[in-house]
Amino acid sequence: MERIAALVSGGVDSSVVVHLLCEQGTKPDIFYIRIGMEDEEGYIDCPAEEDIEITQFIAKRYGCRFEEVNLHREYWDNVVAYTIDSVRRGLTPNPDVMCNKLIKFGAFEQRRGHDYDRIATGHYATTCTVDGTPFLATAKDPVKDQTDFLSQLDSKQIAKLMFPIGGMMKSEVRGIAHAAHLPSADRKDSQGICFLGKINYNDFLRRYLGEREGKIVELETGRVLGTHRGYWFHTIGQRKGLFLSGGPWFVVKKDIDENVLYVSQGYDPDAQYGNVVNLEGYHPLTGDLWGDRLERGETVDVKFKIRHTPDFAQGHLMRTDRGYRIESDVRVQGIAAGQYATIYDNDAHLVVASGMIGANV
Repeated sequence: MERIAALVSGGVDSSVVVHLLCEQGTKPDIFYIRIGMEDEEGYIDCPAEEDIEITQFIAKRYGCRFEEVNLHREYWDNVVAYTIDSVRRGLTPNPDVMCNKLIKFGAFEQRRGHDYDRIATGHYATTCTVDGTPFLATAKDPVKDQTDFLSQLDSKQIAKLMFPIGGMMKSEVRGIAHAAHLPSADRKDSQGICFLGKINYNDFLRRYLGEREGKIVELETGRVLGTHRGYWFHTIGQRKGLFLSGGPWFVVKKDIDENVLYVSQGYDPDAQYGNVVNLEGYHPLTGDLWGDRLERGETVDVKFKIRHTPDFAQGHLMRTDRGYRIESDVRVQGIAAGQYATIYDNDAHLVVASGMIGANV
């Protein structure tokens, strides 16, 4: 019988995963990964007591072995530090992508996961096999689908993963939790970045990057509209937090060297949109479906996302002299360097590749 490790957070999704596996006659070993990080002054702390209590309750109820794995240091070195460095360089980071790649399915695998045949999680995603090759695929629930957060995994990681709730709607998962009287049945889904705990994101950035006053300039006219406290507090497409009158105003460009924010006015300013998504690096998750075609200079029809959303955009993937590029059929809002573009097949089912968004030049 396969040895299965279940990563359980105390939330409803991972709790239902344990319930389903045990109902099927499989008793997984349950692991709670403690991430977050406390620095020398205890500034950063991901409160986990309630999560651990619920996870221990689930383990005891189903007769599963429970183990807490402390990955504080690995999380700091690979996720928190990445976030700080990306923001410092004017990029929009995605800590969730890095956490899945390097912590949940990276450091955990090295520490404990290598003892198991499969790793089960509460992610909304599925897997399938195409010509003998395992692929990451989209979930049944388009709103909860999390394949974009998993888009930097590799073939070895994907082949080992199980997503027991990937074929369910969120309402079905809640229903199972209520019917099974799980303590997490009505817990809210987690929001934001875990390692911050209750700390405001801007307060976190202020501690590590400080403040530096700069100008806010209207892109179209060059008119100075006000000031800001540092470009690192703002991202492309942002509206809130600018404190400008006569809006709405949206951040459309950042000058990192001069610490200048450029903004455009209106709910639908043309400067917010673009058709071209340039990629820094091209990461096929498993079988490279299009490698030969792209090498020959062909263009491939794809679906893609540049942020966490249930909606796909239609585009065309190609290789250029500078790397890889997606040209969208429709103008896309808020293309932000540092985020990840997730690339799907034209049926919006298989996750084929991903890449970090580079400067739009």
